[in-house]
Amino acid sequence: MADPELEAIRQRRMQELMARHGVQGNQQNSEQQKAQEDAKREAEERRQMMLSQILSAEARERLARIALVKPEKARGVEDVILRAAQMGQIAEKVSEERLITLLEQINNQTTRQTKVTIQRRRSVLEDDD
Repeated sequence: MADPELEAIRQRRMQELMARHGVQGNQQNSEQQKAQEDAKREAEERRQMMLSQILSAEARERLARIALVKPEKARGVEDVILRAAQMGQIAEKVSEERLITLLEQINNQTTRQTKVTIQRRRSVLEDDD
């Protein structure tokens, strides 16, 4: 008679332990996610601060407008500008005109040629009679 009761108690205890372990695991995961989000936020803030020091107000506005339409392109341009600044190639603030020439250079490098060929097939059921 004691065996079924003992087994039920063991099962309840195991469920309690698993639930506690699961909750602790979830807390650790949420803490890790929060730490990762904080690190990403800090990195983005540093990036924006560096860009504000490198770009003139007009250039920042133009880049913001580009980011609204093509965020990946704006991010690429920002990367190029930051890399050039870190290498010491940029001595003064980037003006809007210089940003435009940089954008044109990037467009020329990344322009893809698309070629469309249309092949018309004659239907098997068509008769030329």
